[in-house]
Amino acid sequence: MTEHHAPAFDDPALRTKAIESLLIEKGYLTQDAIDYVVRAYESEIGPLRGARIVARAWVDPAFRQRLLLDAAVAARELGVEGFAGESVVAVENTDGVHNMVVCTLCSCYPWAILGIPPTWYKSPEYRARTVREPRAVLREFGVELAPGTAIKVWDSSADLRYMVVPRRPVGTEGWTEEQLAAIVTRDSMIGTGVAQVPVG
Repeated sequence: MTEHHAPAFDDPALRTKAIESLLIEKGYLTQDAIDYVVRAYESEIGPLRGARIVARAWVDPAFRQRLLLDAAVAARELGVEGFAGESVVAVENTDGVHNMVVCTLCSCYPWAILGIPPTWYKSPEYRARTVREPRAVLREFGVELAPGTAIKVWDSSADLRYMVVPRRPVGTEGWTEEQLAAIVTRDSMIGTGVAQVPVG
């Protein structure tokens, strides 16, 4: 007798694709609608929203203080709000402190500000190693910190999510907010990267 097994949907990507296909088949969604949402999160909602917030913080010290005090309220000044936007805390990199964000339990992430989370952010390896050996993880991302720089790791949750305000690069004095926002990357707002002036 042949034994039949139910399909294995342990993989979140497979589950997502199955649900997506079912919703399209039933007429609740179209592929165009799905593509639109993905494009919006990749290129319009985030990480461009987060980059605008960081650029404003770099040029406006009063805004920076409001951002560090209450990120949700400060973000609304720039018209940024929505999904998970109300529970975000901004932490600032300084000469002596570098911040990193992780979610050790799952993959909580401020979608409204940073867009779609990268695959590595959700990986068990990143979630475990960032807490144990953050300096080694940073090195693998190409970030070398001065030996005396302290590293603070912030653990996101369903209730509280974090974004990093990276240090403003030297040589950007006099730049417009638009120019500054263009050099703020998603990784620099997670803490696995730094904002840099393009070479050449």
